[in-house]
Amino acid sequence: MTVRDRGALAAMAAGAAALTVAALVACANRPAEDVGADEAAALAGASPSATATGGGSSVPVTAGDLPAGPEVVPPVRLEIPTIGVTARVNAVGINERTGEFEVPPSVDQIGWYRYGPGLEATAGSVVIAGHVDSSTQGRGAFFRLRELDRGDTLTVTDGAGGERAYRVVAREEYRKTKIPLERYFARDGAPRLTLITCGGPFDAETRRYRDNIVVTAVPA
Repeated sequence: MTVRDRGALAAMAAGAAALTVAALVACANRPAEDVGADEAAALAGASPSATATGGGSSVPVTAGDLPAGPEVVPPVRLEIPTIGVTARVNAVGINERTGEFEVPPSVDQIGWYRYGPGLEATAGSVVIAGHVDSSTQGRGAFFRLRELDRGDTLTVTDGAGGERAYRVVAREEYRKTKIPLERYFARDGAPRLTLITCGGPFDAETRRYRDNIVVTAVPA
């Protein structure tokens, strides 16, 4: 794995530039505490305290090419009954002009990182990211992602209608400058699903949330 496009995380799964007051208040609330950090780290074979190099502000890619090997199976729909999510999943990558992770502009849709593992993978992290909210579109698909807890279940559907069930094992919150991206975008380690959105307090000057919420789930 190589690392390209430093600074790309700033736009990944971030909320829109301006937010409604109600959304700002709601999203500033942290989960009671992180849960399952040790288990999430163990799945990747990493130390819980490990952080990405370069301050964590990059998105790992492999020369901008799709992974080689067996046919990649993309997710097309995600359902999380606990928080009322049924969302379309689009294959996304890196914007060549901005160098940013391309989350779908419609906040009710979410993006699968197409340069990482697909649903067929027997190792690595399948990454899905989405907006938390927007001043013009309202709540995003991942508005309540921070409410997930260990044991909650979710279902990912592929293009042929096949369903794969997952169980949440961890929910963590990181400063965007501290998130260990190499862990969450890895193609090795145990098979797992990684869901990412923004969270924490909103910075009115930069028009961005300070943190990222990361939920890790394993095949049920």
